[in-house]
Amino acid sequence: MDFTFTEDQLAFKEAISRFLMTEAPPEMLRDIWETEEGRSPELHRSIAAQGLTALSVPEAQGGLGMDDIAWSLLTQELGYYAIPDSMVDTAYVAAGLLTALPDSVVQRNDMLEQVAAGEMRIAVAHSINPLAADVHLADQVIVEHQGEVHFLSRDEIEQVNNISIDSSRRLSKISFSASDSSRALDAQAGQAVWGETLNRGALAVAGQSLGLAQRMLDLSVDYAVQRKQFGKPIGSFQAVKHKMADVVSGIEFAKPALYRAAYALVHGDPRADLHVSHAKLACTEAALVAARHGIQVHGAMGYTWEADLQMFMKRAWALNASWGTREFHRQRIANDIFADGAAVGPRYTFGE
Repeated sequence: MDFTFTEDQLAFKEAISRFLMTEAPPEMLRDIWETEEGRSPELHRSIAAQGLTALSVPEAQGGLGMDDIAWSLLTQELGYYAIPDSMVDTAYVAAGLLTALPDSVVQRNDMLEQVAAGEMRIAVAHSINPLAADVHLADQVIVEHQGEVHFLSRDEIEQVNNISIDSSRRLSKISFSASDSSRALDAQAGQAVWGETLNRGALAVAGQSLGLAQRMLDLSVDYAVQRKQFGKPIGSFQAVKHKMADVVSGIEFAKPALYRAAYALVHGDPRADLHVSHAKLACTEAALVAARHGIQVHGAMGYTWEADLQMFMKRAWALNASWGTREFHRQRIANDIFADGAAVGPRYTFGE
């Protein structure tokens, strides 16, 4: 079995990286953080023009029909450049949710077509997240209510804004009145859809966290090479080398967990919950370690507005509890591996 990425997949990742490098330099990110909405319409239009909003949409609705493995590569790049846009929630999480709905849901196809064209922003309000992101800009809000799927406009909900340490994320606590007119799917059918949505949301956070960890490592290494003490670059000191080595180890151990989780989602693995939770924990831990050691390498200046590190560090902190806390994902893993007759061991990794 060949576990390497194809040339097309690697070329896709490289093309996305070049595009985002040009479109979202750190100076631009600072400007976006200070706006009232925390988002850039120009950046969103550029993303849509590149076809990125159409990646998960089925071909029948004008999309590219790409899978979770492609997104495991893309979300790393979105994290590496700390892209301040609702693209992941709309083009990946919401698009996957809409695709899973039956054709009988009247709004399904129209919404997918608008997502593919970059003409619709969707906020997803899952019960796992006490606060929903980007509701203030959403054309449509998809809400979980006791397992049901509800479609609501912003006018149909009440929202209370909540300040985030990541100034590019606008969070809201929402409330609404459930009705037959807003219900797209009942609880019995909706439970499976919301389960997949939770896994995609957690996988998206894992990918972004891994990208953030790599960016914070790169920033810290660059600083350690330039900053001198006692006439030598601080990167030559063994204590600094050990901290950077810890970050590298965390990233390298998290990568296969992320890709295994994406593989599980693509192939409908019945143990997908286990693999997604493993990826979420491994990737967010790598980002937290990269942030902590990055601050120690930079010193107190790493917290300041002028330092690029602070933007990536704050994004990592903000995403840590999104789509499930560490306790939630640890419990999902425990439920699997401590169950009677648990399929634990190397031979179960990819099946018999």
